Amino acid sequence: MAIWARIKNLNFKQFLVLAHHFTLHPTYIIPTYKATQKSVGLCNHLFGKSHHKDNKANAFRHALWNFLIAQYCFRGNNSVKKSLEWARKITHLHEQLSPNEELAKIMDLHNNQQGRNLFEQGITEENIVAVLQQEMKKALKVSTPNEAKKATQQLIYIENER
Repeated sequence: MAIWARIKNLNFKQFLVLAHHFTLHPTYIIPTYKATQKSVGLCNHLFGKSHHKDNKANAFRHALWNFLIAQYCFRGNNSVKKSLEWARKITHLHEQLSPNEELAKIMDLHNNQQGRNLFEQGITEENIVAVLQQEMKKALKVSTPNEAKKATQQLIYIENER
């Protein structure tokens, strides 16, 4: 997930939508960028390039990304509610701007929510990797949107690990 490459690939309308969100919340630009860099860097270290597939590593990355966005924004605004809302808003926007198959999109949105849930539960940044590694062991493989929508508290993924 090379940030600048993604931004360069946006069409003009998509770029305006993204710019609009950050214009309304300029103090979230740096925390969101740092959270994105850290989540991708950590996943590159832990999983190599496999986290770019629809697997458990991808579920881990999406949950971590949302957790870190909320955590880093919280440091600046001291509001759990605002931090969670921003993380939801910006990662939903990412799913809208990045074309994805329906099941992969559902999977990403679900795992994003799991990361925000962990932040809301008070998991610390020092513990999040270990917590998510445990969650990966319980991850549920889904093959239809209905299966994905029925999943509750666990991470979900599509493909077998390779």
